[in-house]
Formats: sequence, C-alpha cells, structure tokens
Amino acid sequence: MKSAKTISLYVTVFLFFLLSANLKAQDLLTLEEAVSIGLENNYGIQISRNLVQQAENNHSVGNAGFLPTINLSASQVERVEDSDFEAGGESRSTSGARSGTTNAAVNLEWTLFDGFRMFANYDQLGMLRDVSDEELRLDMETLVTQITLAYYNVIRINEQLKILRDNIEVSEERIEIEETKVDLGSGSEYDLLQARSDLNADRAALLREQNRLTEAKITLNELLSRSPEGEYEVTTDIDVNRLLMREELYQRLMTENTQLAIARMQKDISSLQIRQLRGERMPDILLTSGYSYNRSENDGGFIRFNETTGFNVGITARINIFNGFNLNRRIQNAQIDRRNAELSYEQQMLRLESDFLAIFRAYQNAIEMVDLEENNLQNAEETLDIALERFRLGSISSLEFREAQRTFLQAENRLINAKFEAKVAETELLQISGDFSGILNY
Repeated sequence: MKSAKTISLYVTVFLFFLLSANLKAQDLLTLEEAVSIGLENNYGIQISRNLVQQAENNHSVGNAGFLPTINLSASQVERVEDSDFEAGGESRSTSGARSGTTNAAVNLEWTLFDGFRMFANYDQLGMLRDVSDEELRLDMETLVTQITLAYYNVIRINEQLKILRDNIEVSEERIEIEETKVDLGSGSEYDLLQARSDLNADRAALLREQNRLTEAKITLNELLSRSPEGEYEVTTDIDVNRLLMREELYQRLMTENTQLAIARMQKDISSLQIRQLRGERMPDILLTSGYSYNRSENDGGFIRFNETTGFNVGITARINIFNGFNLNRRIQNAQIDRRNAELSYEQQMLRLESDFLAIFRAYQNAIEMVDLEENNLQNAEETLDIALERFRLGSISSLEFREAQRTFLQAENRLINAKFEAKVAETELLQISGDFSGILNY
C-alpha cells in the first residue's frame, strides 16, 4: 500500500513538471515564429498585399484598351396632349390624346488601332504590378528587420536583467560580510550603510530595466499586430553569424536588392510612357456598330403608329494634325522623366554601395568588439572573485570591492551590447543584400 502511494506521488509530481514544462514551451516565442506571425498579421503588410491585388486586377487587356465597349440604352416616354390643327380649310381638335415613344439600342465601339498605345498600356500595367510586388517584398524585408531587432532587443534586456540580479546577489553577500564584521567589531557602521545604499541602487537599476523590458515586449507585440498585454518568453542568447562574406553579399546586393529592382522598373515604366505618347502621332481607327429599335404611337396625329428597327456598322479614322505642339512638349517632358529615372537608379546604386560598405565595416568592428569584450569579461570575473575573497579577509576596503563589482557589471553589459550591435549589423547586411528570401517564402 505504501509502495502504491509512493508511485502515485511520483506520477503526480512527474505530471506536474511535465505540464509546467509544456506551458512554458507554449509561452516561448522563437524568432521564426515571430516573423511568421508578423508577416501574417501585420496591418501594414496586409495593406500592401491588398495593393498588390489591386495592381493584379488592373493588369488586364480590357483595362489596356484591347476590348470593345458595348452599351445598351432604352427609353419609354408617354404623353397626354390637347391639340388644334387647321390646314386647307379643315380643322381638327383633339383632347386628351395619348402618345408614346419607345427606343432601345445596343451600340458597340472597338478601337482597332491606336498607334500601338494599347500594347504599351498593357506592358505598363504589368510593370506597375511588378513594382507593387517588389514594394510588398520591401515592406516585408523592413518588417522582418524590425521584428528581428526588436526580438534581440528583448533578449538583450533579459540578459541585462540577469546581470543585474546576479549583481544584487553579490551586493547582498557584501552586506552579510559587512554585518558580520560589525558584529565582530572589525567593521564600521558607515561601510554597512554604504553597502545597503549600493544594494538599493542596484535594485532601482533592476526596476528601470524591467520597465525597459515591458516597453520592448510591447514594441514587438505591436509589430506582430498582437495585444500589447500579450506575454511570452524569448530565447536566451544572441547568436552572431561570423561567416558573412563581403563579395558574396555584394553580388547579392547588385542582383537581389529590392530598392534597386524598383528603380530599374521605374526606368522601364518611363520608357513605356514615351511609347504611349509617340503612339498619339498615329491615326486611331475605330469600329462602330449597333442595333436599334424605335416605336412611336400618337392617337392625335396623322401617323398613328410608326416602328423602325435596324442594324448599323461603320469605320471611323481620326488623326491629330496640330495641337499647338503640345504633343512634342509632352514627349520631351517624358524623355526628361526617363533621364531622371536613370539618374535616380544611379543615385540609388551609389547610396546602397556606400551603405553596404559602412554596414560591413560596422559588422567587422562589432565582431572584433565581441571578442574583446569576452576577454574583458573573463578578466573582470576573475578580478571580482579575487576581490570578494580579499573583502572577506578584510584586505581591501568596501569601496575597492564595490569598484570591482561595478567593473564586472560594466564588462557584462558591454559584452551583451556588443553582441546586440553585431546582430544589428548582421541583420542590416542581410536586408540590404536581399538575403531574406528563405524567411520571405512564408
């Protein structure tokens, strides 16, 4: 019986820990999950997707002008009239005579030739659709960057909170040592009060950092279009990719960068606008056709009833002979627009190359800084251990120990900040080189 109770107790404890671990795992938000949620729910991305759908709807042969227009019209008019008529010595009067007319027609108008403008229109609509696609991709890349940096900022603050909690434990141990010294008569009340003041300062720093964590989590929730009160946990380390290659990233920049792709498309669109304008120098040829039905009735007239039906077809050709040189002016302005688009592309390329060089140098410096701060932290940790032991033995003062403690705290903070800065540079390099394709396939 006792063995059964023991087994039951073990099973209960095991299930409790299993349930706790499961709940904790459910609260964990990975970076991949955050990106997926953001790309699915972010309001800005949803708006961009709707704009892409609009551009896709606009890219049609009907919108470009290839298809005919067909109009149906119909009317019915009823009248009641009094009339007096006199001719050739005869007169006639009617009162309350009813009359009515009925008309219906179907008309077709089809542009058979417009100087190839409809082809240029269709190509332009396709280019606008492609630009909309690239703008959506750019918005997604920007969002992924923002989510990534916000996510690692939460990790950074979490790590700094751990550092501050560890620092509080050291400060509490310092107070215990000071209290022991006072009890033994080898310490001073001044050093004890100073130790307690330093502990309160450490606790205040912890509270400020907790506020920063709350703000950082709210920022990430906003990017994910989730409730700002939503709670979650993040992973516990900032992994920096040390293997990014400059030449490989630069080649991707030249071929995959979204902003460059949009600038190239804008050049093509400006060329299509010139084609459209030049097409206005050629004649327009239109096919018109229709079928009509007309019926009239008049109780007070000589013709009491009339009905006609008929089919018509025709060809219309028109060409602009002179419009005050306005077409030449518009073409010249369109050529200037195309040149401006080319200059904007060159300017964009130069700016991206400059940004890439600056970011890659920042990435290299950040990697070196991480290595340096890791070495500094190791030295500061060893120094703190030695200082703590000497402080117990009374060979160093309380202020000297506090200085060692502060040095260790600063070394830890500098390391976590160096890792974060390296991650920022890494993320910006991936964005500028268009290397988010794996994530953006979501």
